[in-house]
Amino acid sequence: MEKTEQLLERAVESQKKAYAPYSKYHVGAAILSENDNVYSSCNVENASYPCGICAEAGVISAMISGGDKQIKAILITSDGNELVYPCGACLQRIAEFSNENTKIYLAKSNEIIKEHKITELLPYNFTL
Repeated sequence: MEKTEQLLERAVESQKKAYAPYSKYHVGAAILSENDNVYSSCNVENASYPCGICAEAGVISAMISGGDKQIKAILITSDGNELVYPCGACLQRIAEFSNENTKIYLAKSNEIIKEHKITELLPYNFTL
């Protein structure tokens, strides 16, 4: 199985597990790390909205706890009518663990629709 297909499959699996009783908006994300490990996560809402966790934040945490530190590719999918783009905070989280070659895939209905680099979505990200 090609790595992008594996990312899409894992993100869709995670999306189905999202806890979104308030927005009803289910998001899944999957990361391919620099060591070719695949991690996935979903959004988890909370009655106190600021306490929710974006799928992208969750999958980055999974990658770090799995021992990897660099994102080769991240794929994000949702069940809305439009593509879901990472929020500003998650773009900065992605930038923290990316390089100029990191790919950001946006998908709908089991199909990758767009591909970006972090510098396209957050051109002036904070770097060390």
